[in-house]
Amino acid sequence: MKVLVTRRIPDAGLALLNEKFDVEVNPHDRPMSRDELIAAARDADGVLCLLTDRIDGELMDALPQVKGYAQYAVGYDNINVPDATARKIPVSNTPGVLTNATAEMAWALLFAAGRRIVESDAVMRSGGWAGWGPMQFIGGDVTGTTLGLVGAGRIGTAMALKSRGFDMTVLYTDAYPSETLERELGARRVDLDELLSESDYVSLHVPLMDSTRHLMSTPQFKAMKDTAYLINTSRGPVVDEAALVEALKNGDIAGAGLDVYENEPDMAPGLAELPNVVICPHTASATVSSRNGMAVKAATNLIAMLEGTPPPDCLNPEVLG
Repeated sequence: MKVLVTRRIPDAGLALLNEKFDVEVNPHDRPMSRDELIAAARDADGVLCLLTDRIDGELMDALPQVKGYAQYAVGYDNINVPDATARKIPVSNTPGVLTNATAEMAWALLFAAGRRIVESDAVMRSGGWAGWGPMQFIGGDVTGTTLGLVGAGRIGTAMALKSRGFDMTVLYTDAYPSETLERELGARRVDLDELLSESDYVSLHVPLMDSTRHLMSTPQFKAMKDTAYLINTSRGPVVDEAALVEALKNGDIAGAGLDVYENEPDMAPGLAELPNVVICPHTASATVSSRNGMAVKAATNLIAMLEGTPPPDCLNPEVLG
């Protein structure tokens, strides 16, 4: 059997695949174009894909011999799961292994934005610092402030639990109550409007769906405190990026820390020039253990698909019967 890996992943996953299959890996350090993907997968039995690959019915029909698609990511908004289910093709993702890494990145962005780390680092590197002054780079407090979580799943919960050392009040909005957050932190479940008006830091942890696209736009930024900060490690289109640029320019909010963008790899015009935003290139899962774990999970899922056993992280298990 042959599998296609649409972009090089850590060797921990490739080694598992090489033990079982003839493996072709995208030789370029960039996403494959759709035509390249179809051409490379013409004789593949399985595909290990990434967020940058659009996997839909049209692609599946062009590659009727592919028996499964294993995603190297926890998010899967690039995959049309109903299309796969209609064709009885299993698809999978890699939950769990990047939870702490992503939660840690949310904290890194929170501190970097709130304490203006990137701004002050730039001044030091430029040689423009003339010495200490009492009004320089005054940022936001963290200890004793209010953290608002939009989404209380695995990553949102992990981020919130790490707030215990900072004696923060925790608010969250989610479709379901979180017994863990309420028991461990005394967190309160509130609606989005209340969360935005009361939080000093708003951290986004929701999947990208029709209901969450542009969840944060002009009305929401205006509802936030002008001293508050937005943190996004979820999905770029959850935030109306053009509206965020205006909110940061106008002082509707104090700052933002972003790891994801609405039209990756592009950013909204003007975002990169703003001093009150920290911008990272989608690296929340970029730790050794997380990336190796993702590779192993994706490979394990694909192996199961091709060997006819249930993939551990199948997103449409109804096709397995």
